[in-house]
Amino acid sequence: MHAMQYEITLPADYDMGIIRRRVADRGHLLDAHPGLGAKAYLVRERGQDGSPVNAYAPFYLWRTAEGMNSFLFGPGFRGLSADFGRPAVRHWLGAGLRHGAAQGPARGAPATATRRLERLPEGADPAEAVEAALADLPDHPDLHTAAVAVDPGRWELLRFALWSGPVPGGTPGTRFRVLHLSRPELDRLPAGRHW
Repeated sequence: MHAMQYEITLPADYDMGIIRRRVADRGHLLDAHPGLGAKAYLVRERGQDGSPVNAYAPFYLWRTAEGMNSFLFGPGFRGLSADFGRPAVRHWLGAGLRHGAAQGPARGAPATATRRLERLPEGADPAEAVEAALADLPDHPDLHTAAVAVDPGRWELLRFALWSGPVPGGTPGTRFRVLHLSRPELDRLPAGRHW
């Protein structure tokens, strides 16, 4: 599994309805993309959920590197780059996944997401940090999906979660709203530790 995200910060007075329409018109295009576990079309809106900015910040869980590459070098990312400029793409190696109780068809699509980034201190054992993060994955009735991943270039730990309703109180991290979830191969991503 690979985790990937780019975040496009938009002007404070940007009409976020433009992003909502873009996702409504184009979001379904990745609903059957080979190698894609899930793409959450995320936004942050200034003044909501504590966000100081407007941003479009899609988050991906890839089942295969080939699927990720075909997206990054294909027409979808090319179109995004033409409209907004080519964003820097963050990439993390998948370390673990939890399928939550809210992933069932009766619960519908997730509504919110959280992302927490943590630099691993110099001298810290990365394997121990990942094991602790995996043990700390939320087990909440509104959890849709949770992932742990690592950027070994920065030695940065990522914790990401999708929620069926509002983010549970006390949950740390940056908060996002989910406009759409493409999940063609999410069920094929194995739960548990990924090494």
